[in-house]
Amino acid sequence: MTPPTDKRLFVLDTNVLMHDPTALFRFDEHDILLPMMVLEELDRAKKGQSELARNVRQVSRFLDELMTDVSQEGIHQGLRLPRLNPREHDAPSGRLFFQTTPLNEPLPAILPGHTPDNDILSVALALQRQQAVTLVSKDINLRIKAAILGIHAEDYYNDQTLDDVSLLYTGVWQAPEDFWTQSGQDLESWCDQGRTFYRLRCPDAMHWFPKQCIVLPDDPLGYLVQQREGDQVLLERLTDYSLPHQTVWGITARNLEQNIALNLLLNPEVDFVSLLGAAGTGKTLLTLAAALSQTLDDKRYQHIIVTRVTVPVGEDIGFLPGTEEEKMTPWMGALMDNLEVLSTSHEGGSWGRAATQELLSSRIKIHALNFMRGRTFLNKFLILDEAQNLTAKQMKTLITRAGPGTKVVCLGNIAQIDTPYLTETSSGLTYVVDRFKHWPFAGHITLRRGERSRLAEFASEQL
Repeated sequence: MTPPTDKRLFVLDTNVLMHDPTALFRFDEHDILLPMMVLEELDRAKKGQSELARNVRQVSRFLDELMTDVSQEGIHQGLRLPRLNPREHDAPSGRLFFQTTPLNEPLPAILPGHTPDNDILSVALALQRQQAVTLVSKDINLRIKAAILGIHAEDYYNDQTLDDVSLLYTGVWQAPEDFWTQSGQDLESWCDQGRTFYRLRCPDAMHWFPKQCIVLPDDPLGYLVQQREGDQVLLERLTDYSLPHQTVWGITARNLEQNIALNLLLNPEVDFVSLLGAAGTGKTLLTLAAALSQTLDDKRYQHIIVTRVTVPVGEDIGFLPGTEEEKMTPWMGALMDNLEVLSTSHEGGSWGRAATQELLSSRIKIHALNFMRGRTFLNKFLILDEAQNLTAKQMKTLITRAGPGTKVVCLGNIAQIDTPYLTETSSGLTYVVDRFKHWPFAGHITLRRGERSRLAEFASEQL
């Protein structure tokens, strides 16, 4: 096992492959080495129905395909790694090496024992005697120990959608003071079925996205980008849901961002909506109000499907008895709280509220995320709560469940991620916000102003 010295050599930790099975093919022309301990850990983690177990089994299948019809000599020389992008098929690619000989570099006495992490560090330390080595791991503690031993270690960055979360698309563009001076020369405006449209030319339109909201300094409502060709754009004036006669299931918008959210949620031309925001900004309440209005009043959807990731904040409460919906009840506290607000906003006394609660329970279905694979939802309003705890692969699995007539809404706060190895820049919610911003049937808005209470708003800012 003598990898070429003109390429960088990356030693992969087990958690990198568990997190992203395609990591094997994401190091371009550089070489990869898998210590034997990594293969042992993969073998121990392959059983079960969890996402990690499925990822491990996918890694094993990738390795099995790479080793098809490869001789022992070929294994020693390294397995050629194909490129993921077919257009880069002819580009130089790296090779995959396995630990085929003992590489037991003695570790300092400060790292006693034969833990898996120490074995991987020992292999990296031995290889470093021959060439430059980079240890890639999602485990912060392992990277710290590697740095203490003088081994260059890095996080796995290929799963990150953005370099900085501050670059994430917000769904809003603030127009300058002289917007109409620059864009009002070729302005056309008309009304169609109660909707107001404007066609104009704007130099900044080249940087706008479909369904993005354009906020003007002298207009409290804003405009939605419907079409764009070069610097020519078609804008639609937003509906004002802050007015008393424009309530949505008894709810009115309390700020500009909530009004934008309701416009996207109630727009039948928008199939996918993502709402980001801190606690108390109204993500769940607005979504439920829009879902009930379109399901019960407009009959646009048959049922409302609600699901979320069951990642506990503190200690896990253990086994839960009952049906799938009963097991999900403890995780749906936010849903129940908002349903109580929506049911009490309707008049009719205690009998009317009880009838409303019974009606809502018959039209809202709660499903566990674990059983979504293979399903197809037709004419449903699908709400995915706490979406920041999903990986990009899990997000793809869920959104592809949508059949004809189904609307998908993803809610979350990327500042509150509970899933191990996920960060703000690698969260599945960040991934879909960035990937869907170019699609004309998707909308996004980041809610920044809390509307829960002055106590909650102060706690969110100061604690």
